[in-house]
Parts: sequence; structure tokens; C-alpha cells
Amino acid sequence: MHSLTTVSPKPRLVVVGNGMAGIRAVEELLKMAPDLYDISVFGAEPHPNYNRILLTPVLAGEMSLEETILNPLDWYAEHGIQLYTGNPVTQIDRVKRQIVTADGTTTPYDRLLLATGAAAAIAPVPGNHLSGVLSYRDMADVEALTRSSALGGQAVVIGGGLLGLEVAHGLRARGMEVTVIHRRAWPLDKQLDQRGGVLLQKAMEARGVRFLLGKETAEILGTQHVTGLRFTDGSEIPADVLVMTIGIKPRIELAQAAGLQCETGILVNDTLQTYDPRIYAVGECVQHRGQTYGLVAPLFEQAKVAANHLAEYGRMLYQGSVTSTKLKVTGIELFSAGNFMGGEDYEEVTLLDGSQGVYKKVILQENKVVGGLLYGDTSIGPWLFQLMRDGTDVSAFRDNIVFGETHLGDSGHAGENQASRLPDNAEICGCNGIAKGSIVKAIREQGLFTLDDVRKCTKASASCGSCTGLVEQLLASTLGGFYDSTPKKKALCACTDLSHQELRDAIIAEKLFSVRQVFDYLDWRHPGGCSTCRPAVNYYVRTAWPAHGLDDPQSRFINERAHANIQKDGTYSVIPRIYGGVTSPAELKRIAEVAERHHVPMVKFTGGQRLDLLGVKKEALPQIWAELDMPSGHAYGKALRTVKSCVGSEFCRFGVQDSTRLAIELEKSLERMWAPHKVKLAASGCPRNCAESTIKDVGVIGVDSGWEIYVGGNGGMKVRAADLLCKVKTHAEVLEMAKAFLQMYREDAQYLERTAPWVERIGLEQIKATIVDDANTRKALAERLDFALSQEKDPWKEAVSGRLDIHAAPMRRIPV
Repeated sequence: MHSLTTVSPKPRLVVVGNGMAGIRAVEELLKMAPDLYDISVFGAEPHPNYNRILLTPVLAGEMSLEETILNPLDWYAEHGIQLYTGNPVTQIDRVKRQIVTADGTTTPYDRLLLATGAAAAIAPVPGNHLSGVLSYRDMADVEALTRSSALGGQAVVIGGGLLGLEVAHGLRARGMEVTVIHRRAWPLDKQLDQRGGVLLQKAMEARGVRFLLGKETAEILGTQHVTGLRFTDGSEIPADVLVMTIGIKPRIELAQAAGLQCETGILVNDTLQTYDPRIYAVGECVQHRGQTYGLVAPLFEQAKVAANHLAEYGRMLYQGSVTSTKLKVTGIELFSAGNFMGGEDYEEVTLLDGSQGVYKKVILQENKVVGGLLYGDTSIGPWLFQLMRDGTDVSAFRDNIVFGETHLGDSGHAGENQASRLPDNAEICGCNGIAKGSIVKAIREQGLFTLDDVRKCTKASASCGSCTGLVEQLLASTLGGFYDSTPKKKALCACTDLSHQELRDAIIAEKLFSVRQVFDYLDWRHPGGCSTCRPAVNYYVRTAWPAHGLDDPQSRFINERAHANIQKDGTYSVIPRIYGGVTSPAELKRIAEVAERHHVPMVKFTGGQRLDLLGVKKEALPQIWAELDMPSGHAYGKALRTVKSCVGSEFCRFGVQDSTRLAIELEKSLERMWAPHKVKLAASGCPRNCAESTIKDVGVIGVDSGWEIYVGGNGGMKVRAADLLCKVKTHAEVLEMAKAFLQMYREDAQYLERTAPWVERIGLEQIKATIVDDANTRKALAERLDFALSQEKDPWKEAVSGRLDIHAAPMRRIPV
């Protein structure tokens, strides 16, 4: 055993737990008394403090761990905080006033803050020890689920609560077949009534998630690895992965062993002190007035009170929290708070629009809001929540309450935005617990003028983004005429003051044909560029000068240099192009023989109707490409990925147009097309839309009179339904319109900007005016794309012939 004792005139604060609650308390303490303590933080996980709310986007592959970090390692160093990661505390010695870690290190304290959080509850059923039975609480769980999902198969989630639905969404996004088991009659029964639960279930089922409701698990099947579940009614279902999301248990073992009073959680008073006045506790491990909390807002309220007393101010009391709930599933908006079920002694004001998937219910008692439920449209959530917290008499606008403040008329606050009417203690950003007053104060005192400024200074709107509208309203109401919501010029990166468009203009005006010429001629601050600008400059050069622009492989991402998708273990996946998802026995046989010869660990169908050979070593790539003798599928690049299709009129009894032939024509016309970001197309043979054309960058749907063309759709983290661009009659018109739209996108969008935000940024009407209403411009755009594509070669053939070096050393700090 060794000690970390150091001689210091300051009292020593030790924080056990590096999660959101503990570090929020430290942040608040640093604001109040930045030099009062020598601070040491011990975390069981190997990461700095990250946003646990964003586990689901990471699981779904929509975000990386790095994007969830709230306080990077530099932050700890800047504030003189000693951080010890991956070294959990195992003992608290209250007599010696020191903690002991797993490796035997002892650290003394004058004040101790426990923020040990909670663990996932595991159902006490036979088989819960089997391999493949997982939980969902931290980044390690996400990594385990990601590894399991790579094998595909059947995933079963026990528990239809918030965590259960979020993990189901993430696993479905990873390509698994997902079934949610829930003992109640509808999912999310603690946050929704039956009507809202039915709407939610339909929305999740539309995303491919199955539900088995009213089921109780009797046994988990399998000998070493889970193979299925048996229910109390005797029925069974198969399972390759089983995830338990039935609740959480406060981590109180450390406190209990130290003799601190515990029940369900660690008992604390209104100052967040335990029965030992030197020891404080905050977060999910805490029990206050008989209540434990698992949502972030109460934890942040506790953190502020604890920090106030650690700072020796002693002016705040924690008296419990009123909580509200939001679901972190992409494209589904849900808010509930208080007593949303109502009852005999309560009144209900409801609004139901089933066709739009909107349901609102406000519960009143003696003309005061005591609960609310919003599904599909949650814009009035913060206002409703504040009415409930303040006990406001709503009799003057009771009949219009479900429409929000903007519909209150003379009795309300017409002409003022929703956020301006909220009190200073109203919570705006639930992810980070940021109140209106804090944002307004920062805008005024820090001179903030943009949304990005507010995000950097306060973290409001920097996580899930659902509060962005309210933050923008606060900017508008605080700055008045000084606030301009028009996007300001934003430099490409720190290497230059030029914006994306200014750079593109300069490349054309000055006839710059290479990345090196751009850096030299435009006085780049860093002669070699950075990981942000190198790929963008390379793309802009190639787009501006398709015949003369020099492609710089070292300015591409690793996937594009190797022409295959790098996997987490350093191997690659190889995806040959299969036009429209239509293949042949000979092609399938060739793929199977190549996979067998090279001992490819996994062969999997992708969501884009192609075959993926996973687990290929880098040195084997050229040989596999040579033996496949098929075009590159470009699944690794900012390029055309796939053109998905249904079987259309050729086989389907509902098909009205030949979507399969059109999909193949589109894919052959557009293959090898590089773009600002990945591009996906789809062609559906009838309005049943089996190819999901309305969530693609370009989607085509067959109707009796021809084809409907949709643009700007997205099925990723932020689902966006595509906009109807136009209707045409022939395949040739579809091809020309699609080419014109994609070339306009290629020439105008910023690098790494998908079509969905690009369409929203420039407006559908401008796109229609350019390529639908102006035949000459449409034709010119399509011809420019054809010319650019004529300059492109199949990268796999070049690699096989030795003209492309896939083993070239990568430039430093280019992200994977």
C-alpha cells in the first residue's frame, strides 16, 4: 500500500466518481471558490467525464465516444485537479480520513464527495449469468453491445422503459433484429398513458423494433451463451444477445462498508451531507427524503447545493426535485412530467391528432398544472413544466393550454417568444441542467452573439440539440436588434480565415489544381494543413477541376486511402458493388469462394442490399479485389453508396413501375461519384415505398403516371423525411433530375454536409427554381456531373495494377 499524501496548505477534497453528478459539483465549486481545495477525482472507468445521456447515439453508430466528452483531460489539468481513471475506490477509512483504491493507493481527505452512481439491475432468473447477457449503463456496456451486434442475429431487450427503448433503437441501427419484452400492456408505462404508449409503439415498430407485451421471463436459455428466453406462459423466443434494462440500483456498497447510513441509497440531508458531516453525496447513489433520482436534472440540482456547502457558503438547501422525462430516440419526441395519468379528482385537457402522431395531455387540479404528457410535439414542454413547478393559476388560458403561449391571445403574452416568458430558474437544457438565467447571464456578461458562442460557454444545446430553438429564442429576446439569426461567416478551420465558399471560389479563380498549391498560394498558417482542412481542400480541388485536379491520397481519410472500411480491430470490410441489389448465382458463388479461400470471418448482407466481407487484413485487400473482379462499392467513402430497390413491377403484384431496372440505371450512371458526404439513393415501385425512398438523399417512388422524386431525406441520427422535388414520366427524366440535383449539391454544399441539412440551409424552392424550372441549367449540371464521372477510375483496379499504394503511410491526426 502506498500513499498519495502531499504537503499542501489547502484542505483536500476527494471525489469518488468521475461521472456527470460528481464533476458537475466540482464545476459549481470552482465557480464559487476556485482556490479553496486541492481536488482529487477517482473514476472506475478509463475515460474522462462523458455525457452518459448520449450512450444511445454512440451505440447506434451516430456519434463517437470523443463527441460525448464533457470535460477533456486538459480541463482537469487546467484546474489543478488530479484525475485517476480506471482505479476504483475500494475502501473509506473514516477514522484516518482516507480512501483506498483497488491498487492499494491511499489518499487522505478533509472533505469527501461520494458520486458512485448506480448499477444496472439484473433480473433474478435462471441463466442470467450466461455469456451474451448484458446490461446498458456505461461506455463499457456500449462497447460490449457494439461487438455483439457486429455478429448480427436476434437481440432481445427485457424492459420497455426509457433505457430499453434507447438500446433497442441503437441495436436496430446496428442491423440486428430487435424484440422488446415488457411486462405491462404498453411500453414506457411509467412515462406514458396507454394512448401515448400506443403511438410510441407504432413509431418504434416503424423503425423495425418488435414488441412482446404482457410477458414475464421465467428462464434464460443456453448452456454457455444465451440462445433464447422462456416465458411464464411456456412460450419461447430465440436470442443471440440479451440486454437487461429493468431498472437501476444505487451503488451504496462502499458507503455501507464505511458505516454510513443507507437504505435504498446513501441517506443525505438537505445540504447533501451524510451522517458523517465531512462526507457529502450526490447523484443516483443518494436517497433524500425517501426518494432516489435517475434523471440528470435532479442530480445537477443536488450538485449545486453540495458545492455551495463545500464552498462554505451554506446558503442553499435541496428540498427534492420535480422531474420531467425525455426519450433519446432519434426522430421520436416525448415529454412527460408529474401526474400525467390523472384520476377522478383531476381534470384533463387533451389534444389528439392521430394522423400527425401528436398527442398532448395536461392534468389540472384546482386550475393548476399537476402533470403533463406530450408526444410528437414537445415544444411547450419547458413552459408547461414551469407552470407545474410554480403552481401557476391557469384559469385564464385553460382552454388553450395545449397550444402553448403563442396561442394565448390577449389573456396571455402574444408577440413574445416562449423562452422569454420563462422564469430564470426554468431549465432550458435538460442534458446539462442549464437554466434560463444562466444562459441569459452568459449572453449579457460574456458578450455572446451566436448559438455556437452559447454552446461553448454554457454547454446549453451542445448535447442532443432538442433545446436549440429555446436557446435561439433567448438570444433573440436578450440581444433584441443586435441578434442576427443569419449564419455568420465561419472559417474552414484554424489554418485559414477563408470560409468554405471563399475557398472554393479561390480554387476556381486562381486555377489551383492541388492541395499543395492551395496551401502555398493562399498562405495557409500551417504548411501541412490539419485533419479538418486537408480532406476538404482535396475534395474542393477535385470537384472544381475534375480533369486537371490532382487527388492527394494522403489528404483522404484512412477508409478512402485503403478503399475499404477499417474496423475497430484494425481489419477491413470489403463491399463490392451489386447494382440495385440484384445479383446472380455466378456472382454469389465467386464472392463465396473468395471469402472461403481467404478465411473471411464474416459475410453479411448490408442495409443497402449488398454483401460485406468483414475481418480482412490490409495486406490481403489487393488479392481479394483481384479475385472478386467486381467494381468497388465505395461503402468506405464520401461517395455514392447504394441505390436500394424493391422488386417493382417485374414480380410484385402491387408494383406499378420497374423500380429494379431504374435503380440499376441510376447506380451505373452515378457510380464512382465523390460527394461532400455519403450519398444513398432508393427506388420504390409503388407508394408502399418498400425501399424507404423517403429517407434517402434521392428517393424515387413509382406511381401510375410515372415517378415522384424526393430529395434531402436522412435515416440516421436525425431522421428527416425527404421533400417532394417533382414528378416525371420517364427513366431518362429521373436520371437527368437526379444528376442535376447531385451536381448542385456537389458544387454548393460544404464538405461533410449531408443533403438533408444542405436542403434545409439553401431551401427547397431555390433547388426547384434551379433544376426543375430551368431546363438549361438542369441539363448543364447533369453534363458537368457526367464529365466529372468520366474522369474517375475504379480504385480497386488501380490498386490491383499497382498504380495505387494502399500501404502509404498516413498523415498524422487524420481521424478514422
